[in-house]
Amino acid sequence: MDSKTVHRKTVDGKIIDGKLISEKITEEIKHELKTLSVTPGLALILAGNNPASEIYVKMKAKKCAELGYYSVIDKQAGSISEDELLGLINKYNNDPKIHGILIQLPLPKHINELKVLEAVDYKKDVDGFHPVNAGRLLIGEKCYLPCTPAGIKELLLRYNVETSGKNVVVIGRSNIVGKPIANILLQKAKGANSTVTVCHSATENISGFTKNADIIIAAIGKANFLSGDMVKQGVVIVDVGINRIEDKNSPKGYKIVGDVNFEECYPKASLITPVPGGVGPMTIAMLMKNTLDSAAKRIYS
Repeated sequence: MDSKTVHRKTVDGKIIDGKLISEKITEEIKHELKTLSVTPGLALILAGNNPASEIYVKMKAKKCAELGYYSVIDKQAGSISEDELLGLINKYNNDPKIHGILIQLPLPKHINELKVLEAVDYKKDVDGFHPVNAGRLLIGEKCYLPCTPAGIKELLLRYNVETSGKNVVVIGRSNIVGKPIANILLQKAKGANSTVTVCHSATENISGFTKNADIIIAAIGKANFLSGDMVKQGVVIVDVGINRIEDKNSPKGYKIVGDVNFEECYPKASLITPVPGGVGPMTIAMLMKNTLDSAAKRIYS
């Protein structure tokens, strides 16, 4: 067994523990930092006053501080012009202390999101959203992988899930999760080499696909969408969804659930990610890994 493989920790061995894996990756990064002659630097650009975005940026900066990275939170007013934002990105593109640039989405409506993402130097695109990195992923070349899909692949690898030749169904076709994880798992590589089907809002009879899936990755953004009668016995389920639903028994009046009906699917699954505590912690861990790889010039020299 590979030294990075995690022993399944629950009594029946079904839970994929993203928090545990993310902590392990953090320790691996700390160890490698001792051998690195440069301090990884990450610029976090936030435009506007989206409360959720502010929380996410602070979480990323906190992880940078924990690891000893150099980080900058560059918070701009929602009224910033597109040209001003492009100029800001160019400043960090040319800053030798910055190895990664993250544009926190969503952007204000008057700004062209694609234009902004394209303005980031693809060699500092640690979010993996630049068309160059997206294109290199498609053809199987080295690139920065988007952080959430990279985290999914890492979970499958570290839980020793066989993917080669397996039927994988991805539910959702977003540029952030669905499309990249489908392309990652299509590659002729370790932790991939799968037969991949992408289902989405226009797919008829999704259960006809999911019932035959060995691995299901749910990223459709609909609470409890995947039910127990849609999956077969022994399936591996990765739930990317984060949905807030009403819960009168909770002090907050709501609870967070995934795209998978956990209670119904759990008995059939051989492995399943919980929400929270599954894919979520992996996203920041892989952002830190991408930034480290940039500082070490591991992807682009």
